[in-house]
Amino acid sequence: MALTSKQRSQLRGIAAGEDTIIQIGKGGITESVAASVRTALAARELIKGKVLENSMLTAREACDELASLCQAEPVQVIGTKFVLYKRNDKEPKIQLVKDRKK
Repeated sequence: MALTSKQRSQLRGIAAGEDTIIQIGKGGITESVAASVRTALAARELIKGKVLENSMLTAREACDELASLCQAEPVQVIGTKFVLYKRNDKEPKIQLVKDRKK
């Protein structure tokens, strides 16, 4: 499911108030990091992560790799922070706006 620009904007607004819960360090993205991201996405749908200075990955690389590992959508990357979204099909918590066709 590809996000529209209005949906990304909505998710960026929600993420602004969220705390950073995932940190990628010099160990990079391990299976345990990917598992914790999957768990957090299932519980919250929207998570914010940060890439530490000692990491060999950029925020964009980390975001893209985690998105592919967790089947999530990258929402935003700014500096060392990134935001991921994955809809919980059983119990959705975030209602995304629908694009209107003109």
